[in-house]
Amino acid sequence: MTTAAPVKTQYEAIIGLETHCQLSTKTKIFSNSSTEFGATSNTNIDPICMGMPGVLPVLNEKVLEYAVKAGLALNCEIAKYSKFDRKQYFYPDLPKNYQISQYDLPIAEHGWLEIELTDADGNPVRKKIGITRLHMEEDAGKLVHGGSDRLSGSTYSLVDYNRAGVALIEIVSEPDMRSGQEAAEYAQELRRIMRYLGVSDGNMQEGSLRCDVNISVRPVGQEEFGTKVEIKNMNSFNAIGRAIDYEIERQIAAVEAGEKIVQETRLWEEGSGRTISMRSKEGSSDYRYFPEPDLPPIEVSKEQLAAWKSQLPELPAQKRDRYESKLELSAYDARVLTDDRAVAEYFETAVAANANPKQAANWVMGDIAAYLNANKLGITEIAITPEALAEMVKLIEDKTISSKIAKDILPELLSKGGSPKELVESKGLIQISDQGALEAIIDEAIAAHPKELEQYRKGKTKLQGFFVGQVMKKTSGRADPKLTNQLLGKKLKG
Repeated sequence: MTTAAPVKTQYEAIIGLETHCQLSTKTKIFSNSSTEFGATSNTNIDPICMGMPGVLPVLNEKVLEYAVKAGLALNCEIAKYSKFDRKQYFYPDLPKNYQISQYDLPIAEHGWLEIELTDADGNPVRKKIGITRLHMEEDAGKLVHGGSDRLSGSTYSLVDYNRAGVALIEIVSEPDMRSGQEAAEYAQELRRIMRYLGVSDGNMQEGSLRCDVNISVRPVGQEEFGTKVEIKNMNSFNAIGRAIDYEIERQIAAVEAGEKIVQETRLWEEGSGRTISMRSKEGSSDYRYFPEPDLPPIEVSKEQLAAWKSQLPELPAQKRDRYESKLELSAYDARVLTDDRAVAEYFETAVAANANPKQAANWVMGDIAAYLNANKLGITEIAITPEALAEMVKLIEDKTISSKIAKDILPELLSKGGSPKELVESKGLIQISDQGALEAIIDEAIAAHPKELEQYRKGKTKLQGFFVGQVMKKTSGRADPKLTNQLLGKKLKG
């Protein structure tokens, strides 16, 4: 008698993200020092951000405005009354040995954002991810590791305090995500929203947006969470997804082997593609929070809240819905066009100038995007205006030029600008759509290639493309492609 193999336990991951966004204010959260990125080390500092004795912080009003707008965009409840707290911990890049943050009374709570995924069949699926809280705080400095003393041979670290005191908002999600893909999409949508608002540039490579991932696993059906592990300072969406997927497998393997999951902070090691232990995880009691004595509480009036709410732009999700329902674009097109606010605004200006939405979208996502990538430019840096793009699209639609001619003139328009209509007229590139004129050119092309004509009539019908090419060559690409194909088809068959 054989014993049936045990059924393998199915597990699910419980994932939440803590995202730090540097705010795009010109000065720091509590002082007038510059927030310029890339400045010479330890030049953007002052007695307040360095924690000198006797100095007093003053809240940057723009920080409060940006925090409230971010909270509103994330569907949060904005606190009528909130306060700052001191979070105590020692680290070499924290000059005061405490951080001014918000603990029990944050500026915003109880929000959500919606992410878009695809199911196994490629159909779009939407999921709401809860936002637990959003609070303001100051950033720490930055340690630079890896130096080596030439005399002793020992390694050392240097500290740059330029970043100390830069304004942050920390956005804490609910543990609503279940995969690396969901977490990466959440982080991307969060960055889109911050960029649309103009409150953060979201440049992960510069540390403007940093994600800490909290992850645990539990058997499917179990209500109690497993032991949480934190993965610190993820700085790319690809890394977030891969680190989570790795950690899920690591924790499941440990549980299956009877090992205990330790609550700790781990780091993602890009080279080896694995997480490694960094330190045991602190709890809130370790930070010994208490109300910040040098800053008064914050009260946001109804009038001020209403004014800031009225300034919110149309957000990415709203644009995607409008592009699909009103402009009849595909979900893919809507997603690509709305990823960057400047691109979306360029596209919308072209449509407002009577460009066909689908055709304008194709040019923006295709040839224009390729030019931007190749030249490392933003869409606001190209010479062709949205109105000129609309003019070019209309020239194609009314058959004044072909798509090929449009592609030929586009590089000059991108670099020099101007009117597409005037350009094609000056270069003599107006499309030949007159049937009689085209028939004469087609007759010449057929007469010049009797061998190919004979092969075509013996069944090698792909040679029609050869004859189209000959006509295009004779007309310098100005022949109407559709009409050329129709007339050639009839004449080649005799």
